[in-house]
Amino acid sequence: MQLQSCKKTYNNETQRAVPLEETLARIEPKVAAAGITRVADITSLDRIGIPVFSCIRPTAEAGAITVYNGKGATVEESRISAIMEGIERYSAEVHDREIRVALYDEMKMEGNVLDPHDLILPEGAQTDRFMSWCRGYDIARGEDLWVPAYAVFHPVPFQYRGPMRTNTNGLASGNTREEAIFHALSEVVERDAWSLVETTRNTGPAVIDIDDPTIRDMQKKFADAGVEVTVRDITSDIGIPTMAAVADDVLTKDPMLLTIGIGTHTSARIAVMRALTEVAQSRLTQIHGAREDTTLAEMRKRMGYERAKRINGYWYRDNGTIPYKDVTSSDSDDFKKDIEFVVESLKKQGLDRVIVVDLTREEIGIPVVRVIVPGLEVFAMDPERKGERVKNAADHRLSRAKP
Repeated sequence: MQLQSCKKTYNNETQRAVPLEETLARIEPKVAAAGITRVADITSLDRIGIPVFSCIRPTAEAGAITVYNGKGATVEESRISAIMEGIERYSAEVHDREIRVALYDEMKMEGNVLDPHDLILPEGAQTDRFMSWCRGYDIARGEDLWVPAYAVFHPVPFQYRGPMRTNTNGLASGNTREEAIFHALSEVVERDAWSLVETTRNTGPAVIDIDDPTIRDMQKKFADAGVEVTVRDITSDIGIPTMAAVADDVLTKDPMLLTIGIGTHTSARIAVMRALTEVAQSRLTQIHGAREDTTLAEMRKRMGYERAKRINGYWYRDNGTIPYKDVTSSDSDDFKKDIEFVVESLKKQGLDRVIVVDLTREEIGIPVVRVIVPGLEVFAMDPERKGERVKNAADHRLSRAKP
């Protein structure tokens, strides 16, 4: 798998290898093949006005959700986001893939293989049994290797299940493979940063004095609707801009609308916009009520507004400020360059493997990948899995708390 130069020809509220109109023209004819039966604009269900679309795929495999949402600063990008999500989920299912079933020790004799323990498994997980494997490629080391299939596909049939729950972290699509890899890589960095925040309860400084007109327009939409939103810089030691948008609907005081959006990108501007649009998406996910994975919001509803906000108070407290102009971006005009920059940033923190599994389906033809960076955390998504970065962050928090 050799990465190619991939120039960004669209750079506004997002970055893509081709303009939004062309992207939409490419993906809309693939909707039926991916099992998508409906793509709907649900923006008007909320009073914010930031575009959000819903995508329905009733043929999703058992263990997966059937409703996905897409976000964006424009109607076109929001629609693209929803359809791409549906294509990603279809492409992440096993279908007719070639999967090996063997012991880890047997796979080691055949060549490079990822040790399951490097995936940060739940405590007590057993790996001395037959497991499922598929082929991947490490773009940091430049080598082929076997990867546990349960870390790649979602969901997985019973016969391929492993010692951890599957998820969609690092699953992404794009106009090109490079675009897809960059989006997936950004997501695994984002989930790691989020996990460290949930461990340390350090939610970073509020980002102030934002002078970008698109971002300011988004902020005004929330403010006009009586929703207080604070943008926070939660960038981790990896150094890729990661922003969190923390929202409180002070008008309705609905505990289900205490929402957080997180965005990571080499462009700080786009990281902020992704965080804000994700808040709009999260609100509409609750209001729409069609997704099957809204258990956290249901718990908040039972708690009530005051208790739910108090429990999540660390997201709302004063942590100081940082001017928007001081948040450093590192994006270039080429997705390949951005990927290389992120890979080098990971290496500086001892994370020297970046594994890509190409999940592109022939019948769809839209590039989809899964990116796995062994050592990056997923604690915020799966509390059973705690790696060294989370443990070290927790130890540091405890040491600071001691008198």
